[in-house]
Amino acid sequence: MSLLTLESTQQRFLKTHFLLKNFLESNSMASSILISSISLALLMTIVILSPRVEARAFFVFGDSLVDHGNNNYLVTTARADTPPYGIDFPTHLPTGRFSNGLNIPDFISQALGSELLLPYLSPELTGKKLLVGANFASAGIGILNDTGIQFVNILRMFQQFEFFQEYQQRVAIHIGAEQTKKLVNEALVLITVGGNDFVNNYFLVPNSLRSQQYSLPDYVKFLISEYRKLLQTLYDLGARRVLVTGTGPLGCVPAELALRGENGQCSDELQQAANLYNPQLTEMIKELNNQYGSDIFIAANTGRMNADFLSNPQAFGFTNSKEACCGQGPYNGLGLCTSLSNLCSNRDEYVFWDPFHPSERVNGYLAQQILNGSTQYMNPMNLSTILALDSKT
Repeated sequence: MSLLTLESTQQRFLKTHFLLKNFLESNSMASSILISSISLALLMTIVILSPRVEARAFFVFGDSLVDHGNNNYLVTTARADTPPYGIDFPTHLPTGRFSNGLNIPDFISQALGSELLLPYLSPELTGKKLLVGANFASAGIGILNDTGIQFVNILRMFQQFEFFQEYQQRVAIHIGAEQTKKLVNEALVLITVGGNDFVNNYFLVPNSLRSQQYSLPDYVKFLISEYRKLLQTLYDLGARRVLVTGTGPLGCVPAELALRGENGQCSDELQQAANLYNPQLTEMIKELNNQYGSDIFIAANTGRMNADFLSNPQAFGFTNSKEACCGQGPYNGLGLCTSLSNLCSNRDEYVFWDPFHPSERVNGYLAQQILNGSTQYMNPMNLSTILALDSKT
């Protein structure tokens, strides 16, 4: 099947989707659920039908939103290696992902036509599996090294980058230095970090050290300046296509509704933090691309994506956008998700899986926007455009 045929097929699917949505959107909840099911099915169809470029490596850096289980191998409380985590994963077993099933990197791997990434610390990451890429993310970390200190032994960003250097040395043994450089330069990179710098640092306790040092606007500027250094380090390590996600709805997650919200309303101070942070992150990314003279870094406005679900959850087939599917206390937002927690049976209808993390179905929608979203979600282009451009070079 030609590239042109594949593209026209995708367009017909999308046109059909929007016709169905327009027909059904004024009807009952059942219709909304059907719409959302069609949308997720379309994501998988587009993934399957997308033009496959030559297999490229994929690397992931960041926190629990994208961790594939590195923390399983560390002495830390920030882990997701017990049921019911993974209940909807293909194996139905916990993997270390903070999800009931797949997370965003998994959906992106499928779009690339690749195997799901192994965590870098996995003993299974050897031989040819190294060429697929690796996931270096670690739950609890932030842009700043002092974020998440309560979790003790986690892979902070400088350590993730050190492991990335080690990874390249390991691969060079198999394919040589030049081919390793080519593999890294042509790879896709995803980095998701920043939310913990607010939740598990600035706002962790009243009068935290960082909140005494900085007003919130100044703290955001400080974070952006430090994040810029991280992205420059990624460039120095060979990354040339980097997806950079913003923060989600920090004040609207079940944990913050339970601790800070009033009458089910999102926490104003945490929402203010996200609203200050995300636009400045996008602007910093534009400046970096101008500096390098190329669209190296792609801003994924995950805050805007999540706002769609929260402002009108029924339109996406969600019946619950405040409570966690797994947890306890108000909004199921207190403590950890464990085998003793409350557990919903209709997981696809929940926006949040646990007190902090989205459900698999939300991860699928976020991945859909990363793949095909307009410039209000992806700047300067979406992942499908990147794949199409890179397939021609």
